[in-house]
Amino acid sequence: MHILLVADGRSPITRRWVGALAALQHQVSLISSFPCNEPEGVSALHVMPVAFAGLGGSQIRVARGSSSRRSRQLVSRFRSIFLLGRYYLGPLSLPFYTRRFRRLVSEIKPDLVHALRIPFEGMLASQTPASIPLAVSIWGNDLTYHARGSPWMKAYTLRTLRRADGLLADAHRDIRLVQMWGFSPDRPALVVPGGAGIDLAEMHHLRAKFAESFADLLPAGVPMVVNPRGFRPGSVRNDVFFQAIPLVLERKPKVFFVCTAMAGQAEAQRWVQQLKLEGHIRLLPFLLQPQLWDLFERSNVFVSVSAHDGTPNSFLEGIACGCFPVVGDIESLREWVTPGVNGFLVEPDKPQALADALVVALDNPDLLAGASEKNLQIIRQRAEAGLVRAQIEIFYQRLAGLASTSPTTIL
Repeated sequence: MHILLVADGRSPITRRWVGALAALQHQVSLISSFPCNEPEGVSALHVMPVAFAGLGGSQIRVARGSSSRRSRQLVSRFRSIFLLGRYYLGPLSLPFYTRRFRRLVSEIKPDLVHALRIPFEGMLASQTPASIPLAVSIWGNDLTYHARGSPWMKAYTLRTLRRADGLLADAHRDIRLVQMWGFSPDRPALVVPGGAGIDLAEMHHLRAKFAESFADLLPAGVPMVVNPRGFRPGSVRNDVFFQAIPLVLERKPKVFFVCTAMAGQAEAQRWVQQLKLEGHIRLLPFLLQPQLWDLFERSNVFVSVSAHDGTPNSFLEGIACGCFPVVGDIESLREWVTPGVNGFLVEPDKPQALADALVVALDNPDLLAGASEKNLQIIRQRAEAGLVRAQIEIFYQRLAGLASTSPTTIL
């Protein structure tokens, strides 16, 4: 089968999905919403920077010119304003790409189109001709946050869901919510990890190559807490994370904090200076996946203070590497975490609650060891790559079969 992915080509999740489809022996073409290098395994790459995507993405590393770097620095500095502007102006940019998108689909002739999230890739892919089945993946904040960003975001989200022949989500919550947004319950739906599963053997093999990546950057022999989420306005409450750090250090002064995708980020630097955290925290750049896995292996606790989220791929990778998760108390993560057994859930707007959970976790090595074993078992039962790929293949085949007998119309 020839699959056309519409996705952010820079994203590790996109590249993992390409690898999964290649393992299933599908041909993969990619329309990337951001400028990127061609991922391995893609037979054709096209870039279509909808919603001013060429200006964004300050947290993902890709070769750029100096003028592009300056634009990204401005976006980083005024991230919330830029996001609001995309909510209002981004959807209005979509009609300018419709003709080109349809022409590319006509030239590529895919058997199936798959958009890896709703804004703005799914919105663009909603223009897929009715004769070609369309699958759309939902990210955890597509419905609960982004769709409410403006009247145009809501309208295009509705259009996308009405056009989709099948839906993939990384949380059962979204399958429930999506039917309230116009997705027919009669159409195929699948709940699988958004990164197409966790390959434990690959993680172990590649992680070993980066065993010395942090030898000179991180202290040895101290408890370590990792926050790998970067800045995601409205979704991840990193303000709460930073405010919790002094509260932890009052009781456990040797704890060291590591944040990825925050090096050079003005917001992170302001928090470090304001709270006098120098010497207790390291702001790292965007990491290669094996480097991130190695960092998880070295860390005791994984933190993600999510207010809007699905099942982050970094969460699954973190617990697969033995990190104890302390995450936002939201519906999607309750599907994975039993408090006090394999992690902690905290109210995402309360620094003291986060600090208390971190201290309890770090004071209980037996709890961390038991949770590590339980979480590895959960990964093998629910998120292992081979299992997920088999589910994806069945889903694709069902979708292609249904679409051939029941053409879709755009509403």
